[in-house]
Amino acid sequence: MRISITGRKVNLRDNFKKLATKKLARFERIFDEDAEANVVVTVEKNRQTVEITIKQRGMIYRAEATELEMNEALDRVISALGRQIRKNKAKLDKQIHSAALDQYVMDYYNSEEEPEEYNVARVKRFPIKPMHVEEAILQMNMLDHQFYMFRNEESGEINVVYARKDGGYGLLEPDEEE
Repeated sequence: MRISITGRKVNLRDNFKKLATKKLARFERIFDEDAEANVVVTVEKNRQTVEITIKQRGMIYRAEATELEMNEALDRVISALGRQIRKNKAKLDKQIHSAALDQYVMDYYNSEEEPEEYNVARVKRFPIKPMHVEEAILQMNMLDHQFYMFRNEESGEINVVYARKDGGYGLLEPDEEE
């Protein structure tokens, strides 16, 4: 697994980089060498945010935590990624090394919990009209939603705009699978 560690508004110490690499090493049994792990550390005032994204063959695992201490945020993010992997074990078995995944789940959690069932509580259908991104953001804000699906007038593709935690907006666009 290739690991890149980036600091935003902070110079990261070597001991933090070594700790992050060591903690991510427990996932190397599950992912191939071509997997990419990106660690981004951001410091704002007295808050330190650690975000880790692991990508492999079209699958993306992402977790983020904000704490007063960088190492505490790292621990929470690693724990969250472990929970995501355990939760999605059935899907991972098909795409990733199933024997390594079984060993990881048993070593890390030592539990025989049943996998969570996904229950779709509601299906909502609505017409999608072509519009610009700015108009979709306006619609989302008027509806007081966290996201809004629309057909992008410029590309003709289905897109999603969403409200980010930092107060900005994000745009999800389809991409060819790698």
